[in-house]
This record gives sequence, structure tokens and C-alpha cells, in this order.
Amino acid sequence: MPTRRRALFILAALAGLALLSLALALMVGSIAIPISEVFSTLFSCPDSVSAEVVRSLRLPRAMAGFACGGLLALAGALLQVLLRNPLADPYVLGISGGAGVGAILALLLGFGIAGINSAAFLGALGAMLVVFGLAHGDGSWTQTRLLLTGVIVAAGCGAAVALMLSISPDEKLRGMLFWLMGDLSQANDPELVLGVLAAVLLVSLPFARELNLLARGADMAQTLGVQVSRLRLGVYIVASLATAAAVTQAGSIGFIGLIVPHLVRLAVGNDQRLLLPASVLAGGSLLLVADTLARSVLAPQQLPVGVLTALIGVPVFLFLLTRDPQTRR
Repeated sequence: MPTRRRALFILAALAGLALLSLALALMVGSIAIPISEVFSTLFSCPDSVSAEVVRSLRLPRAMAGFACGGLLALAGALLQVLLRNPLADPYVLGISGGAGVGAILALLLGFGIAGINSAAFLGALGAMLVVFGLAHGDGSWTQTRLLLTGVIVAAGCGAAVALMLSISPDEKLRGMLFWLMGDLSQANDPELVLGVLAAVLLVSLPFARELNLLARGADMAQTLGVQVSRLRLGVYIVASLATAAAVTQAGSIGFIGLIVPHLVRLAVGNDQRLLLPASVLAGGSLLLVADTLARSVLAPQQLPVGVLTALIGVPVFLFLLTRDPQTRR
């Protein structure tokens, strides 16, 4: 099969997988709903318990979960190009740590959902500014300097979170730990995060050619006319905002931004024109499936979705280590 047709086939298959994951998320739960009833609920608006469950509870959560998974996978793909490091993921630059500090502080102070989300987003933006400001230093920065700065800032944020957890009252600890392990139970307003996903993807795709050149090395990209400094700054800002939006909505969910770009790269290659949208579809589908399992395995009790993504991600990444020579470097 020609390369272009193969890539389009893979994108179509991933789109079908996303729709299948969405249907599964709407059907499965403490109340099982047949697929025929799901369709009638979505398109004819009947007045029933099942309709209320699907439209008010499962559909907003599923859409938010897909958007968060897509944002994390897209951010991971962009950061792996920026840092030229196959082990880079959305949390490596301390963005998640900053969001964690903001969210845990808001929980400690007794804020509501809106206050927690706002504090998490402000914490993520603050960490982003600190990392870039320190890494930029005298006006020049390298991938290694940015990576090391992010790791140090993340460690500092982790220490701050541990301190707040140690002084928190017992009745607030469960909510804090669920947020830190990833939780979509409060994700009932998906419009904003879906808008961020669409905006980030639309901003990134026009620069796919430049990203392909940057992935081969900054010197080669600059020789071929790419404004490397501006492109790096743009990629850093876009990936950081994508991570901040996802973490604010769903908490810290690991491994999606790490393993999804690897899996997609094995299927479609390293062409960013295909890799970026394919990563969005695969990342959204993976988080949808993980969240469906998280709320149905021990229903009516819910598990933190971050635990499920880690249980899925660890064996997959170990498999990739044995298959992908670039990952072992």
C-alpha cells in the first residue's frame, strides 16, 4: 500500500477507534445502557433515567476525557521534537508540578471546583514562566538546559505538594490524592478543553514542515531557512498551554504523553503532518478507555484514572524499549 494511502487508512482507523471508545464510554458504567438506547438518547432526546445519565453525566465526562488525552498526547509529541528526546513527556518540564501546587493549595483552603481549576491553571502557567525564564538565562538556551531546569522545578513543586499533604486534615486528603493521581469525575464542562485542543492542533499543523526539519537537528533546520529560536519558543508555549489545560481539567495523568507518540510513530512514521493528528486521536481514545475502566471495574466505586493509564503504560513502554532502537539510546 502506498505510504500516503497507508497513512490515511491509519488516520481513518484511529478516528473509528475514537468513535468506538466514545460509544463504549456512554454504554458502560454502574448502569449498563444498550447502544440502541444511547443513539436514541443522543438524537431524539427522550425523557428517561438513561437519557439523563448519558447526556448529563457520561457524555460531558467522555468528551472532556477525550480532549485531555488528545492534549497530553499532542503535547508529548511536540516536546519530543523540541527536546529531541524520545523520553520527553508533558510533565517533564514541571508544568504538572505547578498545577499540582495550585490545586492542592486550593483544596487545602477549601475552594470549590472553579477555584481549584483556576488555581491549577495559574500554577501551571507560573511553572511554565519560571522554567522558561531560568532556562533562557542570558538569552540562549539548549534542550539540555531546558530539560534540567524543568526537572528541578518539578522536584521543587513535588516537595511543596508533599509539605501541603503532610499538614492537610484527614477529610481532605482523599480528594487531594485523587487529583494527584488523575480524576475525571468532576470534568463536566468539556467545551473549554475541547476548544483548547482544536486551537492547539490548528496552530501546530501549519508548522509541521518546520517541525520535521527541527527533529533532524537545529543546525540543519536553520540552514534550510527555519527560524529555530521562534519555532522553539512557539512549541514550548503551545505544549505548555496544552499540558496546563489537560492537567487543570483532569489532574496528573501519566504515560499518555509518553507512550502514545511512540506507538503512533511506529505506525505512521515521524512526519508531523500525520503524527500530530494521529496522536490526538490515539491519546483521546486511550484516556477514554482507561476512564471507562476506572469507573466500571469496581462500580459504583471509582478508581483514579491515572492509576489505569500507568498500569497500561508501563508494560507498553517496556515493550517499546525492546522494539524501538531510538528509545534505548
